[in-house]
Amino acid sequence: MAREAVLHTLPLYEMARMRAATCPRRDAAGRFAGDGPASTLRWVNQITHTRELLGPRHRQVVTPNNDTLYTNAWLDLSRGPLLLEVPDSLGRYYVLGLLDFYTNPFGYIGTRTTGAGPGRFLLHAPGWQGRVPDGARAIACPTDAVWMIGRLLAEGEADLPAVHAFQDGIRLSRADGQPAAFAFDVAMRPDERPGEARRFAEVVNRALRDYPPDAQEAPLVARFAQVGIGAGCEAGALGEAQLAELAAALQAVLAELDVPAEAALGGGWSLPVAIRATFGAQTLQRAQVARNYIGALGIEEAMYVIAERDGDGVPLDGRQAYVLDFPAGGLPQVGAFWSLTLYDKRDCMLVENPLQRYSLGDRSPGLRHEADGGLRLHLSAVPPADPACRGNWLPAPTGPFYVVLRLYIPAAAHLDNHFAYPPLRRVEVGQ
Repeated sequence: MAREAVLHTLPLYEMARMRAATCPRRDAAGRFAGDGPASTLRWVNQITHTRELLGPRHRQVVTPNNDTLYTNAWLDLSRGPLLLEVPDSLGRYYVLGLLDFYTNPFGYIGTRTTGAGPGRFLLHAPGWQGRVPDGARAIACPTDAVWMIGRLLAEGEADLPAVHAFQDGIRLSRADGQPAAFAFDVAMRPDERPGEARRFAEVVNRALRDYPPDAQEAPLVARFAQVGIGAGCEAGALGEAQLAELAAALQAVLAELDVPAEAALGGGWSLPVAIRATFGAQTLQRAQVARNYIGALGIEEAMYVIAERDGDGVPLDGRQAYVLDFPAGGLPQVGAFWSLTLYDKRDCMLVENPLQRYSLGDRSPGLRHEADGGLRLHLSAVPPADPACRGNWLPAPTGPFYVVLRLYIPAAAHLDNHFAYPPLRRVEVGQ
């Protein structure tokens, strides 16, 4: 029961931690939400933007992409609905993904779903009834708290000013047009990791009180009260035996989630996020995604095809060298773009390297294709010996790593699992 409770509520802990890490301390006028650095007050209903492509020094989100700028907001709908206005993207690919507090990617605003033109959207809490402003589209949200995490495609550094202008046109207000931001106690430090049992219970019990599970899950969650997890449970009242059980379950679950995923797609590849709008009863997958890939979108918008092992089933390690051969006519099929990004397995972050190259894909300048149209990518800590191959080299750490093949608006061949993903093949170092 303790293991089941931890698996089910770990995503709530991770969402609370991400809210603490990504909610701004200052509002648009520069005012601090709290009275000092130790304060856990943050601004909700306040949009923030990254203005540069992410690199190794950006450490707020695990497994970040290096293809888009992020636009971020934590929405609190408990005081009423919010009006989101988006300008014309002028053909640029973008998506504003909406996640409820249980990490379900329940909605999207963007190129694929609402088009590239301007739009107005009214986001409201469960059960809300009222008038939708003229010209706005209503979006019902499953929980009062929603993480809006946007990806806006950037075609390199020269394209950033145009992306910034698009970001600046995204506006959030109350339904009556008044400012929506207010100070909110996230009750966590951004660097808190799930480790101590009583603290884990404190965080997830608050989340269960603030954001109750839906009617289908409520009976399941109610059973967790016997191990001290539930909306009516107080972490401070946990006995020593309960704490010991919860601590053991927490450590076992965290260790389980660190084991490389099964290569269900063949060739060392897996698809850890294989949902559309909700995880439903897939509790283990929800916990795996929350632990390692939180903020991931559903597969119709983006697929994250991951390799932690080579084609022989051996974990990837940068002290070895690998090639990835896409055959002629066998490149990824997408409606927006694809990219291959490499991460250090030890912290799920991008890898520092002198080239400042963190991904390769269909928009990478200088890629060399084979004579027949195929594409060979090189992955290792040591560059390929042939200088002509170094434009196709993705630097790795001198230790364990994994790669993510991102497919934005994947074609049917990927959605239907008919695409043949080539294996990562080990070669001589320096080859």
